Amino acid sequence: MFTGIVEELGEVTAVENLGDASRFRLRGPVVTDGARHGDSIAVNGVCLTVVDHEGDEFTADVMAETLKRSSLGALGIGSRVNLERPTAVGARLGGHIVQGHVDGTGEVLERTVSDHWEIVRISLPADLARYVVEKGSITVDGISLTVVDAGPDHFTVSLIPTTLALTTLGVKQPGDPVNLEVDVIAKYVERLLTTGRADTSGQEAGR
Repeated sequence: MFTGIVEELGEVTAVENLGDASRFRLRGPVVTDGARHGDSIAVNGVCLTVVDHEGDEFTADVMAETLKRSSLGALGIGSRVNLERPTAVGARLGGHIVQGHVDGTGEVLERTVSDHWEIVRISLPADLARYVVEKGSITVDGISLTVVDAGPDHFTVSLIPTTLALTTLGVKQPGDPVNLEVDVIAKYVERLLTTGRADTSGQEAGR
């Protein structure tokens, strides 16, 4: 499990096409400190498994399904990425519960610059809109953010200087894709309510 608090800005140093997958080599001195084969590291919000590591770099394989459902397929050598290691049991939950399982991708639509922050408007796939609410949590490229405004096909977030300086959202421009993960609690609640109604209907029909 992750919390959406990015530990460092990493960099893609190599990309190998494996046909039905891709192998990425990424540089990140913080997240590779003590890393072992099989460890998980979130890359732009996508939970990847460390295949190998040497020095301050690690490699990870990305399946075709992940490339299709996320923005990782658009990465190339030199691309900057948000990196985070899983949270330790007992550690502070600085953001919110993040699984590293991308639900879909959005696109940066607009940036509004202010003196002390920026408002960024991002497109929202129709099938995810019901999980996004004003003042709720959403993960954008692995960053835990609070929703300022939620519309039927977009949402906005407010970025403080720290987020702008230490994550990829500081340089994302209109048209750039971003990975989205909605709050998993909302999905569980929906599932429980839907299943509960179905069970109740079945019991009443059998009476």
